[in-house]
Amino acid sequence: MAAPRIAKFEFVSRERFMADCSGISQEACELKLPLRATSGSAGYDLFTPFDIELAPGESMRVPTGLRCRMEEGWVMLIFPRSGLGFRYRMQLDNTVGVVDEDYYGADNEGHIIVQITNDSKSGKRLQIEAGKAFAQAVFLPYGITTDDEASAKRTGGMGSTDRRG
Repeated sequence: MAAPRIAKFEFVSRERFMADCSGISQEACELKLPLRATSGSAGYDLFTPFDIELAPGESMRVPTGLRCRMEEGWVMLIFPRSGLGFRYRMQLDNTVGVVDEDYYGADNEGHIIVQITNDSKSGKRLQIEAGKAFAQAVFLPYGITTDDEASAKRTGGMGSTDRRG
């Protein structure tokens, strides 16, 4: 059985991307749409738009330049790339990134930003070249409770769903 086709990755506007890059040179950025490595891969590789170098304990926000349109009833989860987790203990600061289906229409264009930390316990510096995979996105269906009455519409970006009027 073939997996359902339920989402589409797109780039955010150049203006949005650069606003979220805080100090990164536009010439240094290389944006790539996510890809699956094999036909059996569940995860879509997310690529760094610029070189990353983190000493042990250091963190960095990585604006991907991406947004994702998803069908209703689906969520995208973001995880560190396995090899980087094993070699450097690279972690996402929120453990697992959750991108809701309505994030696409947020005021920030639904820009997917991933915050990573080099949690190396052996003193290894994390180095990832621009254009290399650093995280992976997996799509999953979700359900809601029978008595759910949520009716609010998203406007903000990350952290906005806990600010209900």
